[in-house]
Amino acid sequence: MISPFASCLFAILALGLLGLPIGYAMIAGSILYLLLAGLDLGTSAEQILNGLYNSYVLLAVPLFLVSAEIMNVSKMTDHLLRFCDMLVGRFRGGLGHINIVQSIIFAGMSGSAVADLAGTGRISIDMMTKNNRYPVSYAAAITAASAVIGPIIPPSIPMVLYALISDTSVGYLFLAGVVPGLLMAVSQMVINTIMAHRRNFPVEAPIPVREWPGITLAALPALLMPAILLGGIYGGVMTPTEAAAVAAAYAFVVAAVWYRNITYGETYGAILNASRATASIGMLIAGALVFNYVVTIEQIPQTVKTLLAGYDLSPTAFLFWVNVILLVLGCLLEGSTIILIVLPVLIPTAKALGIDLVHFGIVAVFNIMIGLITPPYGLLLFIISAISGAPLRAVIRDTMPFVIAMIIALGIITFVPETVLWLPRLMGYKG
Repeated sequence: MISPFASCLFAILALGLLGLPIGYAMIAGSILYLLLAGLDLGTSAEQILNGLYNSYVLLAVPLFLVSAEIMNVSKMTDHLLRFCDMLVGRFRGGLGHINIVQSIIFAGMSGSAVADLAGTGRISIDMMTKNNRYPVSYAAAITAASAVIGPIIPPSIPMVLYALISDTSVGYLFLAGVVPGLLMAVSQMVINTIMAHRRNFPVEAPIPVREWPGITLAALPALLMPAILLGGIYGGVMTPTEAAAVAAAYAFVVAAVWYRNITYGETYGAILNASRATASIGMLIAGALVFNYVVTIEQIPQTVKTLLAGYDLSPTAFLFWVNVILLVLGCLLEGSTIILIVLPVLIPTAKALGIDLVHFGIVAVFNIMIGLITPPYGLLLFIISAISGAPLRAVIRDTMPFVIAMIIALGIITFVPETVLWLPRLMGYKG
């Protein structure tokens, strides 16, 4: 006879394969488990309501999404690209470097890889492919690769979700992501430099120095947002959730007052798009909350912990295998699903081995971001292929050198924890 938990897993898998969103599939499978196990079906609603309404930190998700949407429609990214051109456009492969640098700056405002890609993807690709300066597949590949920097450098929606399941500080997670995010960007710029020389990409004409002040002034409101957010959080003025609200308000004020290029209709559309994305993430979180309750009843984390203890793994070996598992899962599953379903099973073992949970969280999120651009189901690959019109196979081919470089960077932050924990400890973290 099939156990209730096996029936639950089979139901989730079957419904997912039939096309039902994974959040709904997890809710349905978990209700089936409660029914077969003879438990109160109302527990599912109780877990969802308690989880969603008692998690103040989750308010940051819709607010960061609103901020990103407003920045997209207000053309703030145009000024950022011009500023990045001023900084790095003069080097060989300069347009690729511009793509990466603008992602670093945009990362300090959106917290979402998809928002970064949607905000600058079309503009960046058009800029690189104009007059056939770069192959469209390469332009698409570097745009997708640089977009994953967004959730590593603070603020970060995946880190907010990780804080929810691990009970770690969102503020320290944000700080811990700065150095890994910059390391990811440097690894991509190295690959871009190599490819630029190998394929003889053009060198852009340098922007005259006399134009620098005007370009900087135009981009200044966008450049100030990360400083305002991080300064407010670590200066004790606001919590990360309050910072998300400030980000949304600041983006609107800059668009409406400074740039004066956003209409009522565009504002409504931005809020509507953010609401849709929030609803999608919310259903996924709701499904995860119910399923995690099932997993807890079945004592799956304890079982995994006991199983791994039998292998007598060291912290280094455990982190190595976590990287392997997450890299494989990242090829197949959506990132939020991994954070909400897989990581709660691994966190107790990480704790038992004495692994710092802030370090573990950054390693996990870094892994999951790489998964966004790895075949066969890398979400950003499909999005950028649709945006650019480049064949998916060509995009994957040109993306792989960036993936390899980021895996090397992942190895550094995994086995040299100080690359992650140095900045949080400088700001008072005791872990």
